[in-house]
Amino acid sequence: QRTAPKQTSRRVELNMDALAAAGIVTPNAPRSQIADQYRVIKRPLISNAMGKGAAPIENGNLIMVTSSVPGEGKSFTAINLAISIAAELDNTVMLVDADVARPSILRVLGLPTGPGLLDLLQDDSADLSTMLLKTNIDTLSILPSGTPHERATEMLASDAMTRLVEDLGKRYPDRIIVFDSPPLLLTTEARVLATHMGQIIMVINAEKTLRSDVEDALATIEACPVKLLLLNQVRTNVGGGYGYGYGYGYGYGNKVA
Repeated sequence: QRTAPKQTSRRVELNMDALAAAGIVTPNAPRSQIADQYRVIKRPLISNAMGKGAAPIENGNLIMVTSSVPGEGKSFTAINLAISIAAELDNTVMLVDADVARPSILRVLGLPTGPGLLDLLQDDSADLSTMLLKTNIDTLSILPSGTPHERATEMLASDAMTRLVEDLGKRYPDRIIVFDSPPLLLTTEARVLATHMGQIIMVINAEKTLRSDVEDALATIEACPVKLLLLNQVRTNVGGGYGYGYGYGYGYGNKVA
């Protein structure tokens, strides 16, 4: 009896020079302000994910990057965070493009479209390994948003998504999984996805996001044990440029950083 061939992940090459030129952190790149900022941001996230924080965090290895409204830089943040964590010697990372209505991760990384998350949600027999993209950063893999579907966003709140997220968290307990999520105030499905996460980063554009939008978005994710507010496009005094600010919240009643 012949055995079925083992399903393997596709291999893709990230253009490190192009990514660096676009302002994305890359391994082995010269020290930079943005790389230093992500080093600070990722440390407590990694500690919580690996059970080394002040208190155990359920599903701590599941990290969702979101925003209140579109255009705040969450996908850029998710990519930078995933690559920065992947640069750690002890951590592997899966980056999931869960912004299925407006996917952008493959475009930003210069990769062709292909099957992914939506295909897994539509077909219980689909093999995750065939959807994953292995990259030339050995510790980083990518799960694309997948084949477009007219009810793509609603599928994030499906039972199939719940099963998939739970399976990912338990099957890969030593892997940190970063989800690029839809904005919280754009769809209710993003809020359902948030209920499965152990840690959430909410990206806030310091120049334009309304405080009321931030407060409304925070109210939708009260149950998440760890929330990080990341201010994007903060004016700095160094060379008149822009950078990040950040603040952490644990439990309930977090205030805007």
